[in-house]
Amino acid sequence: MIDLTRPEGPDAQIALSRRGMAGLFGFAGFAAAIRPVHAAAITTPSDGLVTEMVTVPSQGFDLPAFVARPTSRGRKPVVIVVSEIFGVHEYIRDVCRRLAQQGYVAIAPAFFARVGDPAPLTDFAKIMPIVNAATNAQVMGDIEATIAWLDQQRFVNKRAIGITGFCWGGAVVWMASALTPRIKAGVAWYGRLLPREGSTDARKWPIDVAAELKSPVLGLYAENDGGIPLSSVEAMKAALAKARDQKSRFIIYPGTQHGFHADYRPQYQEAAAKQGWSEMLAWFAANGVG
Repeated sequence: MIDLTRPEGPDAQIALSRRGMAGLFGFAGFAAAIRPVHAAAITTPSDGLVTEMVTVPSQGFDLPAFVARPTSRGRKPVVIVVSEIFGVHEYIRDVCRRLAQQGYVAIAPAFFARVGDPAPLTDFAKIMPIVNAATNAQVMGDIEATIAWLDQQRFVNKRAIGITGFCWGGAVVWMASALTPRIKAGVAWYGRLLPREGSTDARKWPIDVAAELKSPVLGLYAENDGGIPLSSVEAMKAALAKARDQKSRFIIYPGTQHGFHADYRPQYQEAAAKQGWSEMLAWFAANGVG
């Protein structure tokens, strides 16, 4: 087993099996999966679904994306699913299938694909250059391109688009919710809100765009997150209050750690994960995505 220190801080660890790193997902450089390392890992059936890889034209690049959607006719609401630093591996694809089983079109763009695929890697020093190459400007452009692609699909209700993301993807949710009013609601799972102390990175963070949110965001965060302390949540709450945002809100899950929804990891907390999932679906439904 190999321990990968997560970018959220040295206290947050993930154990991965080397045996789970083999295979490709259908074309060069796109990994099949990180196999489950936890007995609670969920596998959602594809019965009644269309699941496929598509390519989204974005900024001169063919962006790979995984799509899961119901086979039934009619235009469906959409959830854009943003991965952790490990890319579109099996857990993220299963999240898409879960959403599709709830009647959504779920699409997970492979934001790191221009440089590589972090899913099969076990060396943190090799993963982070791939992740860091996906700048905020690139990712926001990819999200706009994904929405443009969705607009062309007959199975999409283009007036009902939401976004959710985990870890790295949780921060993306906040940024995307400040990007365009096309996104009607966001749900951020333990995404970083402000830079680490001492960081010299000039990029914007969610706290910098609190006054620019064009849709309400629900933040689902852990009480005992080694890299995202509750003080940063309080800082974000203060920024939202200053911006007179009365819709966005946070839920803090007691006794949980970073990654509590990730059922393939030891940090998985079933009760909190299920409650957060229910809160997410209710949030989308209450805000026109459902």
